[in-house]
Amino acid sequence: MGSPVLKINTKDNAIVALRTLPAGSTVDWDGVSYHLPYEVGAKHKFVTEDLAPGDGVYMYGVLVGRASQPIKKGEPITTFNLKHDSEPYSTDKRVPYSWSPLDVEKWKNRTFNGYHRADGRVGTYNYWLVVPLVFCENRNVLILKDAFERELGYAQPEIYRNQVQDLLRIYRDSGSVAGLEEIPLFAEAATKPSFRDRVFRNVDGIKFLTHEGGCGGTRFDAQTLCSLFAAYAVHPNVAGITVLSLGCQNSEAKILQDEIQKRDPNFDKPYYFFEHQNGTEYSLMSNAIRQTFSGLTQINKFEREPAPLSKLSVGLKCGGSDGFSGISANPVLGHLSDLVVSLGGQTLLAEFPELNGVEQELINRCVTTEKAAKFEKLMRDYAGKAEDAGSSFAFNPSPGNIKDGLITDAIKSAGAAKKGGNAYVSDVLNYTERAETPGLQLVCTPGNDVEATTGQTAAGANIILFTTGLGTPTGNPICPVMKVATNSSLAKRMPDVIDFDCGPVVSGEQTIAQNAEALLEVVIKTASGEVLTKAQQLGQDDFIPWKRGVSL
Repeated sequence: MGSPVLKINTKDNAIVALRTLPAGSTVDWDGVSYHLPYEVGAKHKFVTEDLAPGDGVYMYGVLVGRASQPIKKGEPITTFNLKHDSEPYSTDKRVPYSWSPLDVEKWKNRTFNGYHRADGRVGTYNYWLVVPLVFCENRNVLILKDAFERELGYAQPEIYRNQVQDLLRIYRDSGSVAGLEEIPLFAEAATKPSFRDRVFRNVDGIKFLTHEGGCGGTRFDAQTLCSLFAAYAVHPNVAGITVLSLGCQNSEAKILQDEIQKRDPNFDKPYYFFEHQNGTEYSLMSNAIRQTFSGLTQINKFEREPAPLSKLSVGLKCGGSDGFSGISANPVLGHLSDLVVSLGGQTLLAEFPELNGVEQELINRCVTTEKAAKFEKLMRDYAGKAEDAGSSFAFNPSPGNIKDGLITDAIKSAGAAKKGGNAYVSDVLNYTERAETPGLQLVCTPGNDVEATTGQTAAGANIILFTTGLGTPTGNPICPVMKVATNSSLAKRMPDVIDFDCGPVVSGEQTIAQNAEALLEVVIKTASGEVLTKAQQLGQDDFIPWKRGVSL
């Protein structure tokens, strides 16, 4: 066991407890002893000096809050004695930034097996997509989902339905609920889809999206929804698309088609459009079934072929974060991001509310002043809308975040930004904009887990790495989402959700670089379809369009 504490940056005046430190204990760091008058829980922090109200607390080398009460040396920071604060930022304050690509010689000839598309992009999976242009068609989409998934071998195992059937049988036989708790559970392995009966061997799935928009909201929301669906249509993991429309809604077919053409003027994927108000529901559904089935036979002809790692587009996301996120899993993703960028690939860092406090560093890292200015404008506009609604980026940490050591948004953000590594920021993307260049990109999304992964996928991510300290099942319909644990306890507690463990970094068994390289190996296997993510195994197809309102 290594040191029980960690000081992340030499500028910091707060130290992280790597395990719970009892009240009255003394710990040492870099030749200095600290007496702890109160217990400091694992993942929480104590200060290295006496602080008066208004004094700044620094972590990761940046301001993360100010003392609201006197805090003595060795005392923990809490929501009672610390309030969020961060340094001001501006494009006018840009200073030179330097970064050299990593040595990636060992990875240069590595490949993954993906689906090569006509526009030069490579998909990690081969999906058919079914979407409703308006919420009125959600029911029909779900009926199609049940029919296609059951008959073509994509349905999830019916373990829970079987359990209800068993309970119903016992209740009918006995007329009582006594003893129901004694009914044995099915083995966990039975919850994993085998796809043994899959008819179309090269079609990885048919994905059915539903939502609550398309009409009744603002025209801007309708335009954004069409832009989002267009981004999914041109996504390399999508080989064909079926669109259901009512006919009178704000999200018009022409808007969707225009948005697709804007992103890919040579769009040539099978695209089938059906309008409900042209006839009966039976006619709508029967035609959609026939055409979609025909499309599946077409895309089943695609096969996986080797592609260089430069064709990876990796989303970088965190959720259910804890006090270890910024010192294990997020820096691991940062190193992996630098590896992918050094190989000529893309990485996509989202969640603008969780970049609060590190804006100036990212502004400095932008390759041009124009991109820095775009980032600054997007951040200020977003923050302004939150403040106009009586909210703030400072309200971003959830109760679970706070309980596990993320006391202020700036603490959370400084750790979250570590997912972006050290590479230059090659581009800044607004919501639904498509990543067109190699390198690290900043993607404007909320911190909300599903709104963020929905937006990262729209930007073109063909795999998403999602760090978590508390655990979340979050997935995406068309982009595999790998859950990366910040600590080994979580990885052991939720093995059906977690794909990779960064706990060895906390324990000192592995360096950040070693852990990141091990993770990259799993990414290659996942991108090649050799392993399914836990979210894919669970059928966790989360999709929430952002209406561009206040969502933190």
